[in-house]
Amino acid sequence: MIAPLPPSSGSRLIAIDLARTAALTGMAMYHFVYDLTMFGWLPEGTAVTGFWALFARAVAGSFIFLAGVSLWLAHGRGIRWPAFWRRFARIAAGAAVVTVGTYFAFPQYFVFYGILHSIAVSSLIGLAFLRLPAGITLAAAVVAYFLPDLWRSSALDGPLAFIGLFETRPLTVDFLPIFPWLAPMLCGVAVGRIAERLNLWPRLAPPDTLWLRRLSWPGRHSLAIYLVHQPVLIGLVWAGTWLLR
Repeated sequence: MIAPLPPSSGSRLIAIDLARTAALTGMAMYHFVYDLTMFGWLPEGTAVTGFWALFARAVAGSFIFLAGVSLWLAHGRGIRWPAFWRRFARIAAGAAVVTVGTYFAFPQYFVFYGILHSIAVSSLIGLAFLRLPAGITLAAAVVAYFLPDLWRSSALDGPLAFIGLFETRPLTVDFLPIFPWLAPMLCGVAVGRIAERLNLWPRLAPPDTLWLRRLSWPGRHSLAIYLVHQPVLIGLVWAGTWLLR
């Protein structure tokens, strides 16, 4: 049996929102480095190699993992379809904005399957795992992670590259295909289920203080912040470049 939901879901959600705030901070740090590289303030390739490349993957994985935890918290005891579709529509609309915006900004490298696309599709797939034991979900996550290393096909290049089993990687500035990026979503679903079974959410809930609510505010508005932060950062770096050079 799964333990009952904690009596104060608001406190529990503050913990998730605080985690999202931390992920947003990491995302902004990475994109600032990316923009500095793009404008020539850092050596070419700084943002896409070494530490910063690993950092970017860790930040993206944390967002998708938290989306999986949230999927379980919201629908683990039964899918609330109206709420699910409202959230899905917001994420899909945000993904469309990113695709259109990057198409005009970087037509040769536009984002056709970035992190928002990945979260939207992985959330749909994640629904199938909500009622399964955590062990099965974690096993599926392992398969999702390693599948691209085990099998690829040129038949899945081009329009089907978003599946992640391509032989030729598409040219795009942000790309998180289904495989392996379904893995952190499924891990989040499994962890959400395990934490609830062990009744961990009340123990993990921080005190509901004014400062923590303020710190959790970005996490509650992560989609909007994601959509606006990069244009703002690019504008700031461009302005700084114009003034200093």
